[in-house]
Parts: sequence; structure tokens; C-alpha cells
Amino acid sequence: MIDYQSLRFDYKRHADQDAAAPARHPVVIVGAGPVGLTLAIDLALRQVPVVLLDNDNTLSSGSRAICFAKRTLEVFDRLGCGDRMVDKGVSWNVGKVFFHDEQVYRFDLLPEPGHERPAFINLQQYYVEGYLVERAAALPLVDLRWNNKVTGIEQSDDGAVLTVETPEGSYRLQADYVAACDGSRSSTRQMLGLEAKGRVFRDRFLIADITMDADLPTERRFWFDPSFHPGQSVLLHKQADGMWRVDFQLGWDADPVEERKPENITPRVRALLDSIGFEGVQFRIGWASVYTFACQRMERFRHGRVLFAGDSAHGVSPFGARGANSGVQDADNLAWKLAAVVQGNAPDALLDSYASEREYAADENIRNSTRATDFITPKSEVSRLFRDAVLELTKRHAFARTLVNSGRLSVPSVLRDSPLNTPDADAFTGAMVPGAAAADAPVVHADGSTGWLLRECHVAQFTALIFGQGEAAERSLAALRASDRPLHVVRMDDGARGSEFAAQRYDARPGTVYLLRPDQHVCARWRAPSAAQVRNAVDRALGKH
Repeated sequence: MIDYQSLRFDYKRHADQDAAAPARHPVVIVGAGPVGLTLAIDLALRQVPVVLLDNDNTLSSGSRAICFAKRTLEVFDRLGCGDRMVDKGVSWNVGKVFFHDEQVYRFDLLPEPGHERPAFINLQQYYVEGYLVERAAALPLVDLRWNNKVTGIEQSDDGAVLTVETPEGSYRLQADYVAACDGSRSSTRQMLGLEAKGRVFRDRFLIADITMDADLPTERRFWFDPSFHPGQSVLLHKQADGMWRVDFQLGWDADPVEERKPENITPRVRALLDSIGFEGVQFRIGWASVYTFACQRMERFRHGRVLFAGDSAHGVSPFGARGANSGVQDADNLAWKLAAVVQGNAPDALLDSYASEREYAADENIRNSTRATDFITPKSEVSRLFRDAVLELTKRHAFARTLVNSGRLSVPSVLRDSPLNTPDADAFTGAMVPGAAAADAPVVHADGSTGWLLRECHVAQFTALIFGQGEAAERSLAALRASDRPLHVVRMDDGARGSEFAAQRYDARPGTVYLLRPDQHVCARWRAPSAAQVRNAVDRALGKH
């Protein structure tokens, strides 16, 4: 088994370093973390050559981001590495909330059948990065350069020039577009004189990765003010390889250096295990870190030819697993738009919609993350009294459970106000409004074989879903063909076994058509479209209107 934490990637001299003038590339990505790797793979699958620069030659150390949401897994499926993530990770849907030592309620994030992926998997970040690196290495259009540190950037109307430092000296690169995916301390952001603004939380948390042989259910457990850690909160998650992640709230006055010492971590973990009936279980500390956090973002995610994604653009507290998941969804949003612009299929202005859509999503994530943090870490006696009263009420009253906030867990943003959406001309019910990420569902083919709806969506094209059989469905199919736009058509036969999930989730009847963007967000829907309506919707989604 590969030890991804000990991997070291070789620096290799590139021909660009010997060029008389800076070599030009369509897209240069700065930062080979989960976001940069996702973006690079996605672009390469859309036939866009990518240079991916990383200032280091290792993967992340410690578990770091571990909770990867259903929507992120669906993105990884489209990139060709979702199965590896799910097979290695620990799948879960259920969470439990405790007040003191008593369970006050449980929740199920995926209570209905008919989904291929779980609500979440827990998987250490170094595995995610390792699998993405291996996927990128299989794609000839990804040029991943380790130990290539960007130290300067100059913009012009038609691109940017990067100064890159290597073990053998510096060289310069030209790029039509630059994607800054270089993390919360983004050097790209600093070089452009930009900053992220927001709220810094005066609290500290200890993360400890421990390995132990304990037969605990695979679920999320969150304690408010437990007897084994009074006055604070604790979170427990299972990861791959028999590893468990524990987060202990410490308070602002905690000494980060002291709290990271094994002799101080061990009694905290021992008290937790003893309280849940595992007095004799032995454990080993694998990695630990003490962190503070902030909820903040850049004012704008696009600055000329430079686009910011992931932690370089925005940051949230870890409650709700909104950091890495939102970053991957940034890349999911940006890749198809960059490809369309670089390949001449859309105007440069389409990239403005990346900024506006993901700024909206960042605001939503920050809002949810801030509310969760305020509930978990009340900063006044009144706030604590309110929180504790809510937790007491949850034992008997369902309404109070909606007020409990141990982290509103990551879901994709619904981009209702996107300029790329075509407003409804027909009446629909349900959640699949223009701007929503498409919901998965089983698919039954005419030959009896089965599959999953999102697996049917072509990576490089708009997808049209047609529901039902008979004349209405055939008329809709004819309109799609007459639209003269490249579309990947998926027939959703609502008379077949299993397809009732799709028909219900999309409020479909014979002839209904949903148009999905290349990132699988709904951008238009009709009961019976005309060719002109389909043509106009595709053009609008490409920023041509």
C-alpha cells in the first residue's frame, strides 16, 4: 500500500526553462492541492492543455479536510476517480448530537433511496490528493511541475506573465488565464495586492488523528458540554485505515504548543473513550494540530486574467465541511467556462459568471459556517443560556432541533439568480429549479441494463434529459435535434422500472426536457420546448446573451 504522506515527487527541468521568450499556455494553475488538481483534470478532459505549478513536492500531511460531500463525489465520478475515493473512504449518512452525555437527537442526511453516493465519505486529504495526482498523471494534457514556485505575476489585456522559481533558477511563463488555487495564504493574492476580509474567531481547536481497534458505528458524533470535556465541544469521526478524527474545543487562552504535546492529548482522548464504554481500548496518536479559523472572502474572485478558487478566494470554519467541498465546486464551475472561452465557444465575459456564482456560494457558506460557530462557541453568557435551553428542548420537541447547529453540512448552492439561467415558462414543482445541481437517480435502459443519471451526463457538453415515451417525447427530441446545438441527449423513460425516482425528483411527465450545463447544474427546463427555445437557452448559458 502506498504511503501517500511520505511520497516525494521529482523536480524535472522543462523545455520552457530554456526558451528564449516566455512560452505561452492557455491555462496555468497555481497550487496542486485538491482544488488545483480537480481543475486541471477537468480542463484536460475538456481537451484544454494545462500547466499546474506547485511550490512543493509533497502531498498534505495529516488528515486535514476529511469530509467529502455527495456533490463533490459526483464531481470526482465525472473526473474518473470517484470510485477510488468511495472504496477507500468511510461512507456515512447519520449524525448524532449529545448534550452533556445524553443523546438529544439524530439525523439522516440521505434518508431516501435511489442515490448512488452516500451523503458523505470520510477520507484523509492526502488520499484525495494522491488519487487526483495519479489521475492527472494519466492525462497527457496535464503538465504537473513540482518545486515550481510562482514569485511574480504581471498582467496585460491578453494574458499574464508568471515568474517561476525552481531549484535550477527562475524562468517566465505566459498564460492566457491563470487560476490561483494556492490556499488560504495565497501568494498570488498577495502579489496582486489583494486581500480576503471577514471575521476571525477567537477560539482554538485541537485536531487529533488516533488509530484504535474500536467497534463504533460509522456516524458523526458531536457533544456539547460533555462531562469528559466540560464547558466545551467535541466532534468524533471515523476515517480510513482504522483512524479516528477527534476535534476538541480548547478556548482562546489555550497554548497551541502545549496542547499539541502527546502527554496533553492522551488524557483528553482517554476521557472520551472511557465515557463511551471503551475503557480498555488502546490508541495511538498519529497527527495533531491546533488551529484557529476565520470566515472571510475576497471581494471579487476575478481580477483580469487571474481567477481565484478554493481557500485562496474564501475561507470558513471547519464546522459543516464547507471548505474543501466548496473549493472543488469552484473548480467544477470554472473548468467548463474556461474551456468554452479558450476554445472560442464563448465570450470572455462568461468568466464573470464564475465570479458572481461562486461569490454567492461563498457568502452562503460563510453565513452557515458563522452561524454554526456562534452556536458551538457562544461568546456571552446570554448566548450560552440560549444554546443550552435549545439543546434541552430537543429531547422532547422537534421544532427545537431545527435551531441546533453543530455545523450545517455542505450542500451545493442553488444559483437561482444566475444570468446563465433561462427563466421557467412552464409550471414545475420540486427542487430542480434552474440553478440547482442536478439530482442523481437510477436509470434503466431499453435493453434492461441499469445505470445512474449523473454518470450519463457527458463531461464536455450540455446534456438534455428527455422524460417519457410517445408522441410528446418524440416532439421534444425533434426540437433538440433542430436546435443545431451540440447536445448529449439522455432518454429518461418514466415507464421503466426504477425511473420513478427521476420522474419524481424532476416533476417530469412525457415530453419534459431539462437542460444541464457541463457542470451538471440545471439551466433550463420545459414541458415541450421548441428548437428556438433550446438554442437560446444554450447560448444564454454560454454568456452570449
